[in-house]
Amino acid sequence: MHSSQLAALSQLSIWQVWWLAIRPKTLPAALSSVIVACGLSWHDGVFRLGPALAAMAVALLLQIGSNLANDVFDYERGVDTEERKGPMRVTQAGLLAPGQVRLGMKMVFFVAFMLWLYLAWASSWYMILVGLLAILAAITYTGGPFPFGAYGLGDPFVFLFFGPVAVMGAYFVQALQVSAAAWWMSVAMGLIITAILVVNNLRDIPTDSAAGRKTLAVRFGPTWARREYFCCLIIAYALVPALIWAGLLPLQALLSWGSLVVVWPTWRLVEEQEGEVLNIALAGTGKIAMSYSLLFAVGLILAAL
Repeated sequence: MHSSQLAALSQLSIWQVWWLAIRPKTLPAALSSVIVACGLSWHDGVFRLGPALAAMAVALLLQIGSNLANDVFDYERGVDTEERKGPMRVTQAGLLAPGQVRLGMKMVFFVAFMLWLYLAWASSWYMILVGLLAILAAITYTGGPFPFGAYGLGDPFVFLFFGPVAVMGAYFVQALQVSAAAWWMSVAMGLIITAILVVNNLRDIPTDSAAGRKTLAVRFGPTWARREYFCCLIIAYALVPALIWAGLLPLQALLSWGSLVVVWPTWRLVEEQEGEVLNIALAGTGKIAMSYSLLFAVGLILAAL
């Protein structure tokens, strides 16, 4: 880190440091799955404002808690070094002590669990188990005796918790059941959010290899990772017209295809670039997730009017 960067960081207030720690650019994508669920619930006439807002808050808190966990655990495992190509981590930069980040992580997960208790009260007490599993997955992605993200299991776990768990869970707490459309759209959103992880792992192949992390991108190489990225997106977009054809979605759901304007430039970056430039593609894939979900929800709301 250059001396000018260190001088700039030293001028940050404690609130600005924590703002960096929660990595706000990751948060819109965390909402996208819940937005899809809310669009579906509105179209089906089962939308409930309280559970919908609580589900959104839980999604944000789980993402923040996961970001803090990754920040401190990757530092302690020696994964974050001066060669890191991704956004700055506050523990590695010395802006916060590991104990401070751990405490912040615990507080965030505590609030998330309290909100999850409300969701369980509003729907089913079985949701408590789902909440505990989601928090456990967020912690053990990089922490604990078996950080599954380091063994090539990050992709399926991200798909599961940002797809089926997030979409069907957010739909269930409103409708008290899960529709076929919610099930299939949970697959679409799981794939798009997995694509974000794929870009992250593609960028980090050199540093992950040096640290002994065996992500799928490390195991199978950059060409395989780029094909995985393409497949995640193509299937997610293909599912919408397939569900319209099957009668599970209205024609207005095709509004989600308006987000393709973000896909092309992002895909070109993933296909052609490597290293730090892929941070742009990382942000772009987050925009794909948000624009896809928002346009999908707007289409379903319009169809219900």
